[in-house]
Amino acid sequence: MKTGMNRNHRNAGAAACLLLFGLASPAGDASQAAMHDHHAHHMHAMQQERVRTVKAYDLPDIPLVGMDRGKTSLRAELDSGQPVMLNFIFTSCTAICPVMSATFSQVQKALGTEREKLRLVSISIDPEYDTPERLKAYAAKFGAGPEWRFLTGTPADVVAIERAFDAYRGGKMNHMPLTLLRAAPGAPWVRLDGFASAEDLVREYRALAAK
Repeated sequence: MKTGMNRNHRNAGAAACLLLFGLASPAGDASQAAMHDHHAHHMHAMQQERVRTVKAYDLPDIPLVGMDRGKTSLRAELDSGQPVMLNFIFTSCTAICPVMSATFSQVQKALGTEREKLRLVSISIDPEYDTPERLKAYAAKFGAGPEWRFLTGTPADVVAIERAFDAYRGGKMNHMPLTLLRAAPGAPWVRLDGFASAEDLVREYRALAAK
Protein backbone atom coordinates (compact mmCIF):
# COMPACT_ATOMS: atom_id res chain seq x y z
CA MET A 1 0.00 0.00 0.00
CA LYS A 2 2.76 2.41 0.92
CA THR A 3 4.60 1.76 -2.37
CA GLY A 4 1.43 2.39 -4.33
CA MET A 5 0.81 5.63 -2.46
CA ASN A 6 4.36 6.79 -3.15
CA ARG A 7 3.97 5.97 -6.83
CA ASN A 8 0.71 7.91 -6.96
CA HIS A 9 2.40 10.84 -5.23
CA ARG A 10 5.21 10.83 -7.81
CA ASN A 11 2.71 10.64 -10.65
CA ALA A 12 0.76 13.56 -9.21
CA GLY A 13 3.98 15.55 -8.97
CA ALA A 14 4.83 14.69 -12.56
CA ALA A 15 1.42 15.85 -13.70
CA ALA A 16 1.85 19.11 -11.81
CA CYS A 17 5.19 19.67 -13.51
CA LEU A 18 3.63 19.01 -16.90
CA LEU A 19 0.96 21.60 -16.20
CA LEU A 20 3.57 24.05 -14.95
CA PHE A 21 5.54 23.81 -18.17
CA GLY A 22 2.39 23.84 -20.29
CA LEU A 23 2.94 20.29 -21.48
CA ALA A 24 -0.46 18.85 -20.62
CA SER A 25 -2.10 20.62 -23.55
CA PRO A 26 -2.54 18.94 -26.96
CA ALA A 27 0.65 18.50 -28.96
CA GLY A 28 1.75 21.50 -30.98
CA ASP A 29 4.70 22.04 -33.26
CA ALA A 30 8.02 20.20 -33.29
CA SER A 31 9.62 22.58 -30.78
CA GLN A 32 6.83 21.92 -28.28
CA ALA A 33 7.30 18.18 -28.74
CA ALA A 34 11.04 18.53 -28.22
CA MET A 35 10.44 20.54 -25.03
CA HIS A 36 8.01 17.86 -23.86
CA ASP A 37 10.67 15.19 -24.36
CA HIS A 38 13.25 17.38 -22.61
CA HIS A 39 11.18 17.89 -19.48
CA ALA A 40 9.94 14.30 -19.47
CA HIS A 41 13.58 13.20 -19.53
CA HIS A 42 14.44 15.48 -16.62
CA MET A 43 11.43 14.36 -14.61
CA HIS A 44 12.47 10.76 -15.16
CA ALA A 45 16.00 11.60 -13.96
CA MET A 46 14.63 13.19 -10.81
CA GLN A 47 12.85 9.95 -9.91
CA GLN A 48 15.90 7.70 -10.31
CA GLU A 49 17.61 6.08 -7.35
CA ARG A 50 21.08 7.39 -6.53
CA VAL A 51 23.83 4.88 -7.39
CA ARG A 52 27.29 5.01 -5.77
CA THR A 53 30.32 3.44 -7.42
CA VAL A 54 34.08 3.84 -7.09
CA LYS A 55 36.04 4.12 -10.34
CA ALA A 56 39.38 5.15 -11.79
CA TYR A 57 39.44 7.36 -14.89
CA ASP A 58 42.21 8.07 -17.36
CA LEU A 59 41.79 11.81 -17.75
CA PRO A 60 43.25 13.80 -20.66
CA ASP A 61 44.97 17.13 -20.08
CA ILE A 62 42.44 19.31 -21.89
CA PRO A 63 42.59 23.14 -21.98
CA LEU A 64 39.80 25.03 -20.21
CA VAL A 65 38.83 28.63 -19.53
CA GLY A 66 37.69 30.06 -16.21
CA MET A 67 34.90 32.55 -15.68
CA ASP A 68 37.47 35.36 -15.55
CA ARG A 69 38.80 34.20 -18.95
CA GLY A 70 41.94 32.81 -17.37
CA LYS A 71 43.43 29.84 -19.21
CA THR A 72 43.74 26.59 -17.28
CA SER A 73 43.46 22.85 -17.90
CA LEU A 74 41.56 19.86 -16.59
CA ARG A 75 44.56 18.46 -14.76
CA ALA A 76 45.51 21.82 -13.27
CA GLU A 77 42.00 22.12 -11.85
CA LEU A 78 41.73 18.55 -10.56
CA ASP A 79 45.32 17.91 -9.45
CA SER A 80 45.69 20.83 -7.05
CA GLY A 81 46.30 18.44 -4.16
CA GLN A 82 42.90 19.17 -2.61
CA PRO A 83 39.89 16.89 -2.48
CA VAL A 84 37.69 17.63 -5.51
CA MET A 85 33.93 17.59 -6.03
CA LEU A 86 32.89 17.81 -9.69
CA ASN A 87 29.68 18.14 -11.69
CA PHE A 88 28.52 19.09 -15.19
CA ILE A 89 26.01 21.91 -15.68
CA PHE A 90 24.77 24.48 -18.18
CA THR A 91 23.39 27.86 -17.23
CA SER A 92 20.20 27.78 -19.32
CA CYS A 93 19.11 24.46 -17.77
CA THR A 94 15.86 24.81 -15.83
CA ALA A 95 15.58 21.44 -14.10
CA ILE A 96 18.59 19.30 -13.19
CA CYS A 97 21.36 21.92 -13.08
CA PRO A 98 19.73 24.38 -10.65
CA VAL A 99 19.18 21.50 -8.23
CA MET A 100 22.79 20.35 -8.46
CA SER A 101 24.12 23.90 -8.21
CA ALA A 102 21.93 24.66 -5.19
CA THR A 103 23.29 21.48 -3.61
CA PHE A 104 26.90 22.62 -4.14
CA SER A 105 25.95 25.96 -2.60
CA GLN A 106 24.52 24.15 0.42
CA VAL A 107 27.69 22.07 0.71
CA GLN A 108 29.76 25.25 0.92
CA LYS A 109 27.51 26.63 3.65
CA ALA A 110 27.48 23.35 5.59
CA LEU A 111 31.28 23.10 5.57
CA GLY A 112 31.88 26.65 6.78
CA THR A 113 35.61 27.41 6.93
CA GLU A 114 36.29 23.74 6.21
CA ARG A 115 35.27 24.43 2.61
CA GLU A 116 38.65 26.08 2.00
CA LYS A 117 40.15 22.57 1.90
CA LEU A 118 37.77 21.40 -0.85
CA ARG A 119 37.74 22.38 -4.52
CA LEU A 120 34.36 22.35 -6.24
CA VAL A 121 34.36 22.26 -10.04
CA SER A 122 31.42 22.80 -12.40
CA ILE A 123 32.08 22.31 -16.11
CA SER A 124 29.61 23.71 -18.64
CA ILE A 125 28.35 21.24 -21.23
CA ASP A 126 26.98 24.12 -23.34
CA PRO A 127 30.16 26.08 -24.07
CA GLU A 128 28.75 27.82 -27.13
CA TYR A 129 26.20 29.63 -24.93
CA ASP A 130 28.00 29.62 -21.58
CA THR A 131 30.56 32.35 -21.99
CA PRO A 132 32.83 33.15 -19.04
CA GLU A 133 30.56 36.15 -18.34
CA ARG A 134 27.46 33.96 -18.16
CA LEU A 135 29.26 31.51 -15.91
CA LYS A 136 30.31 34.36 -13.63
CA ALA A 137 26.71 35.57 -13.34
CA TYR A 138 25.54 32.01 -12.69
CA ALA A 139 28.18 31.56 -9.99
CA ALA A 140 27.01 34.75 -8.28
CA LYS A 141 23.41 33.56 -8.43
CA PHE A 142 24.34 30.51 -6.36
CA GLY A 143 26.67 32.34 -3.99
CA ALA A 144 29.77 30.50 -5.17
CA GLY A 145 32.86 31.12 -3.08
CA PRO A 146 36.44 31.20 -4.41
CA GLU A 147 36.75 27.44 -3.91
CA TRP A 148 34.03 26.79 -6.50
CA ARG A 149 35.41 26.90 -10.04
CA PHE A 150 33.21 27.31 -13.13
CA LEU A 151 34.89 26.25 -16.38
CA THR A 152 34.22 26.12 -20.09
CA GLY A 153 36.12 25.23 -23.26
CA THR A 154 35.58 24.33 -26.88
CA PRO A 155 32.63 22.03 -27.65
CA ALA A 156 34.99 19.25 -28.72
CA ASP A 157 37.09 19.55 -25.57
CA VAL A 158 34.07 19.54 -23.28
CA VAL A 159 32.70 16.42 -24.97
CA ALA A 160 36.12 14.77 -24.54
CA ILE A 161 35.99 15.51 -20.80
CA GLU A 162 32.47 14.12 -20.53
CA ARG A 163 33.53 10.99 -22.36
CA ALA A 164 36.55 10.58 -20.11
CA PHE A 165 34.19 10.51 -17.11
CA ASP A 166 31.61 8.36 -18.93
CA ALA A 167 29.20 11.28 -18.58
CA TYR A 168 28.44 12.04 -22.24
CA ARG A 169 24.86 11.23 -23.17
CA GLY A 170 24.64 12.80 -26.62
CA GLY A 171 24.02 16.46 -25.77
CA LYS A 172 22.72 18.79 -23.10
CA MET A 173 19.09 17.71 -23.53
CA ASN A 174 20.09 14.22 -22.35
CA HIS A 175 22.02 15.56 -19.37
CA MET A 176 21.75 13.38 -16.25
CA PRO A 177 22.59 14.27 -12.63
CA LEU A 178 26.08 13.15 -11.70
CA THR A 179 28.57 14.13 -9.00
CA LEU A 180 32.15 12.90 -8.74
CA LEU A 181 34.47 13.16 -5.72
CA ARG A 182 38.15 12.36 -5.28
CA ALA A 183 40.37 12.62 -2.22
CA ALA A 184 43.62 13.45 -4.00
CA PRO A 185 45.41 13.14 -7.36
CA GLY A 186 45.78 9.47 -8.31
CA ALA A 187 43.02 8.32 -5.98
CA PRO A 188 39.87 6.65 -7.36
CA TRP A 189 36.72 8.68 -7.86
CA VAL A 190 33.49 8.20 -5.96
CA ARG A 191 30.77 8.43 -8.59
CA LEU A 192 27.23 9.34 -7.55
CA ASP A 193 24.71 8.88 -10.38
CA GLY A 194 21.41 10.55 -9.57
CA PHE A 195 20.67 13.40 -7.21
CA ALA A 196 22.77 13.55 -4.06
CA SER A 197 21.79 15.81 -1.19
CA ALA A 198 24.16 18.28 0.43
CA GLU A 199 24.25 15.98 3.46
CA ASP A 200 25.27 13.06 1.22
CA LEU A 201 28.07 15.08 -0.36
CA VAL A 202 29.39 16.45 2.93
CA ARG A 203 29.44 12.94 4.35
CA GLU A 204 31.27 11.59 1.28
CA TYR A 205 33.78 14.44 1.40
CA ARG A 206 34.56 13.98 5.07
CA ALA A 207 34.97 10.22 4.62
CA LEU A 208 37.47 10.83 1.80
CA ALA A 209 39.30 13.58 3.68
CA ALA A 210 39.72 11.32 6.71
CA LYS A 211 41.60 8.67 4.72
